[in-house]
Parts: sequence; structure tokens; C-alpha cells
Amino acid sequence: MFENVIAPVRDELLAAGVEKLAVFGSVARGEAGDSSDVDILVTFRAGCRTFDNLFAVGDALERAFKRRVDLVTEDALSPYLAPYIRASIKYVDLAA
Repeated sequence: MFENVIAPVRDELLAAGVEKLAVFGSVARGEAGDSSDVDILVTFRAGCRTFDNLFAVGDALERAFKRRVDLVTEDALSPYLAPYIRASIKYVDLAA
């Protein structure tokens, strides 16, 4: 679903160590308005979760989506919010 959107920055994401990428929230549910941001859940390969890589991924995704992006890592998910996030999650196939 979002593979075409991230195609131009796919190599950057992989180079930054992204292992899994998922869209959640209003964009994933198809309810986003013109001013909506894109909520992204990102999982990095072991040893790749650095500030520089997180910043690079956020920058690349903002260019791809042409919107502000909010990134969250799997380990930073609030146990209280995780069920709501998982209810709307759409994983992106990085191999596409």
C-alpha cells in the first residue's frame, strides 16, 4: 500500500538499518486530512538504532510522504497506547 510512496527513499532506509517499517494512525486508516502527519513505527537492525539513523529515516520519510512524520520505535511504545497503534498498523514491504 505504501511501498510506492517510500520507493524513492527505500535504499536510504535500508542503509540506515531499518528492519521493519509500519504506518499507523489516521493515514493508515485512510482518514488523514491535508494537515495530518504520518505516524510511523520503525524497527532497526541490532546496533543500528542511533540518533543519526533515526534522524535520517525521519528526513527520508518526510521527503517521501511530503508531510511531517512522527517516528516511534517498537521499544518506545507505551503499553497503554500499543493496542490502539497495533489496531491500525499497516506494514510496509521494504523488499518491494
